[in-house]
Amino acid sequence: MIFTYLAMLFCHVVDDFCLQQPFLAKGKQRSWWAENTPDRKYCFDWFPCLLAHSLSWAFAVMLPIAWKLGFEVDGKFVLIFLLNAAVHGVIDHLKANLRLITLVTDQLLHYMQISITFMLLKDGLV
Repeated sequence: MIFTYLAMLFCHVVDDFCLQQPFLAKGKQRSWWAENTPDRKYCFDWFPCLLAHSLSWAFAVMLPIAWKLGFEVDGKFVLIFLLNAAVHGVIDHLKANLRLITLVTDQLLHYMQISITFMLLKDGLV
């Protein structure tokens, strides 16, 4: 079980730092679109980038648990997946667009997400 948790942390690092580069890290920021595509029709194009990253992150972080479960996931797993994607999106929006939190706070919140996810699903891993 400890390896599963460590794998979740590893998948977080890969998805949150490596897989976003170069486009998603910039594309999820409203300011990037305003500076690079000032035409008003692009004013909401940051949202699909944020959504794509949030879904990718939730999938990556939960992949070790799905693997441990033999990919036999239930409704609880799917619900936690969707909640993780939504929470990740809100946290990243607070950092990238509203600029209310720092990268350090962003990362601490994501590690808390991973820990809570692991705790909620660990009983099925035994």
